[in-house]
Amino acid sequence: MRPCRICGGRSLETFLSLGDQPHCNRFLRADQLRDPEPAWPLDLCFCPDCALVQLGTTVDREIMFLDHPYVSGTTRTLPEHFRALAADIARRYSLGPDSLVVDVGSNDGTFLQGFRKLGARTLGVEPARKIAEIARAGGIETVEAFFGRDSAARIVASHGRARTITAAGVFFHIDDLDDFLDGVTELLEEDGVFIVQAMYLVDILDRTAFDAVYHEHLEYYSLHPLVKLFGRHGLEIVDVARKDIHGGSFILHAVREGRATASVREILALERGRGILSIATYREFAARVARIRTDLVGLLRRLKGEGKRIAAYGAPARGNTLLNYCGIGPDLIDYAAEKNDLKVGLYTPGMRIPVRHESEARADPPDCFLVLAWNFFDEFLKKEEEFVRGGGRFILPVPEPRIVP
Repeated sequence: MRPCRICGGRSLETFLSLGDQPHCNRFLRADQLRDPEPAWPLDLCFCPDCALVQLGTTVDREIMFLDHPYVSGTTRTLPEHFRALAADIARRYSLGPDSLVVDVGSNDGTFLQGFRKLGARTLGVEPARKIAEIARAGGIETVEAFFGRDSAARIVASHGRARTITAAGVFFHIDDLDDFLDGVTELLEEDGVFIVQAMYLVDILDRTAFDAVYHEHLEYYSLHPLVKLFGRHGLEIVDVARKDIHGGSFILHAVREGRATASVREILALERGRGILSIATYREFAARVARIRTDLVGLLRRLKGEGKRIAAYGAPARGNTLLNYCGIGPDLIDYAAEKNDLKVGLYTPGMRIPVRHESEARADPPDCFLVLAWNFFDEFLKKEEEFVRGGGRFILPVPEPRIVP
């Protein structure tokens, strides 16, 4: 068992095993279907010393991210969220033409577009070449690199220090957290702010969102271990807010010198009350996950037995965790409907379900959609009103499998 990624403790306790799974974002071409796929254990562990929930295995980051197909701007919800967040940050910290905003794991530049339109200088840091090219085509200067102390030093030399550093949906990808935060403190202006958006462990527990677990996501954060980690690097978490985005997230603000607001104390108290410091909480979560697998597979088999055609709505990374853990393949799901052109025409990893463009699904709709990207379901429901009027149904897998409407 590897040591804890925050405190170095060697007493990690495995509480959930989702089996050996392939890279959730390595979609397959037709000519690859006969080839074996590499797979790694997908085990979730708890550190009793600092309360960090984390994976017990680390897959090489170059395998995970250099050919990454995720594109932030695919949905309507996420760009709207990022525009509002950029406006709030710019107002709160008085960002102007002389303010450099660096977004780490900047993807297609969707988040930075909001800052750019507000007049700030922007720079993205993104290791995936294809995604970085999309960002540059949209006018966002982007450095192709993994972030850490070395890349931060190069950015300081070429662009100067940053007034604001953001890491939205990336801080849980980091194996060497100390190197990452050394990069933050190297790049950040003395009175600058580091802002992190990440999935929130309490929401994962409350929604039994085990499909948030995949090899890219090394850590599943509560605030408790982060206070210790940031403090070790001379950073104080001064504010934290919960958001609904991605099925439940938090946004924290950290500075070199500052005083924590009541929000930090309130979240820490909430976590203690929720039991995040006890392994018993996680064992109970694992039991609920096992029930979801039994109930969901039973529901799909019943619908298939009734002659229903079932397709997946979306082909997100999280959906592949669910499909592979539950053993849901082409015998139950005809295809996955997707709008991301980087996935269309390929097959899902592991279960090898064909991915078709969502326009094909509208031309010949199934009876039911299993919603894999359930964290954007409200958006999808509005988008698919015609499907619902025609008698179409959606299957939501968590927190318990159910058919809507």
